[in-house]
Amino acid sequence: MGDEKITVNQSMLRKDGAGNLRMPEPPVETAGLISAKEFALSPLDGRYARIGKKLSPYFSEYALIKNRVKVEVYWLNFLIYNLDSEILDSYFLKEAAPEILSIYENFSDSSYLRIKEFEAVTNHDVKAVELYVAEQLKEMGFDDLVSFVHIGCTSEDITNAAYARMINDALNDIWIPAATTLLNQIGNFATEYASTPMLAHTHGQPATPTTVGKEFAVFFKRLQNSLDRLKEIKTLAKFNGATGNYAALSVAFPDVDWPEMANNFIEDYLDLYFNPVTTQIENHDYICQICDEMRHFNNILQGFDLDMWLYISMEYIKQIPVKSEVGSSTMPHKVNPIRFENSESNIDTSNALLTALSNKLSKSRMQRDLSDSSSMRNIGIAFGYSLQAIEQTSAGLQKIAINTDKISKDLNNNWEVLAEPIQTMLRKYGIPDAYDQLKERTRGKRISKEDIHEFIKSVDVFSKKDRDALLALTPETYIGYSATIVEDNL
Repeated sequence: MGDEKITVNQSMLRKDGAGNLRMPEPPVETAGLISAKEFALSPLDGRYARIGKKLSPYFSEYALIKNRVKVEVYWLNFLIYNLDSEILDSYFLKEAAPEILSIYENFSDSSYLRIKEFEAVTNHDVKAVELYVAEQLKEMGFDDLVSFVHIGCTSEDITNAAYARMINDALNDIWIPAATTLLNQIGNFATEYASTPMLAHTHGQPATPTTVGKEFAVFFKRLQNSLDRLKEIKTLAKFNGATGNYAALSVAFPDVDWPEMANNFIEDYLDLYFNPVTTQIENHDYICQICDEMRHFNNILQGFDLDMWLYISMEYIKQIPVKSEVGSSTMPHKVNPIRFENSESNIDTSNALLTALSNKLSKSRMQRDLSDSSSMRNIGIAFGYSLQAIEQTSAGLQKIAINTDKISKDLNNNWEVLAEPIQTMLRKYGIPDAYDQLKERTRGKRISKEDIHEFIKSVDVFSKKDRDALLALTPETYIGYSATIVEDNL
């Protein structure tokens, strides 16, 4: 190899900064000291490789091919049990069916590489899977079964069902459990601090007090409702041939109810929901619904991240320092809310992809075009950035504590928030300018407890009971049904 000469052609050259054509710089030699993930283009395969490893069994090229093999093999297995055919009936196939299923169950790296060898020749990824399954059948001695591999199928029958299983499994095995863990954390804060008073801020200004737990409960319910809607979306698949009409199978086996057969295969063998009316492709509407609802979940979570960030900046929430960590390279005192910031950023990336997928996958030219194929390969990336966000927020919540001292201090420094109940009580007594009276005394001013009590005592229309109730009121007790809302809704 050392003396081997290489002929340089135009395609090997790249322009440098001056516009001159040059050979590109060779890759950096690392002597095996640096792992491949450090050279990854996507953070999900590099910096966030922990997330990538969780999702790659569901959304990688390897996973797609493995699931295609599953659909092909399960279809053959289904036909063995359900199709009346001389060839199928001539075998003791029902006894041999488990051996045929092992083509999928024993799928390995060598299986994947063999399929890639077929694809290199055919330039067709689904045909490569068909050829691999056929080869495996021949090795098992089932040569006569080869013609039934992929019978009546178009490539999209195999692929749409494979993706449906991938999406369904990734949601239920990885994404939903992570979201549920986060929900439980938020719910725990809501329950623990249901009665802990906190000054609210509308438009960033001091407003009617609430409780810490009630504000956590708001996000808990919103995220829970979104997650429930996501769980209700049915994962669909179709299995109806080239333009969705079972045309080829209806000619070859005219006495078979193929829509019923396809329904049984999708629901009983693949554990998915059957879509009976499609073109060559499954319509992808359920994927769009998942993308849209996941994006909505992300947006709610981002709102939570922003509030956490603001409460930390206001010192209502303290971050628990980790001794070995550094907050700033120049300011030693800092403990930055980086978990919530990381989540916020990754949500933007996830949402951009989810929006693009939803916009693209809902459209297809007439009975089929291939533009959805490239888009579908990015579903795992959209899931990945969302999962990264969820886990970062979850990690952030593990490092915070509620600063009740600071919260209490702010409440006691903002007695003007009691202008609302006082003017409401005046309205009860038919005072038409109640709002204006309190506005004149409190708007844009810092009011003390003594100022509030002086005004209450000066109003002669109040009954003793109502006056006493107002005098007993403090910013810390003026929380309405906050605690009850938490107790009744979590």
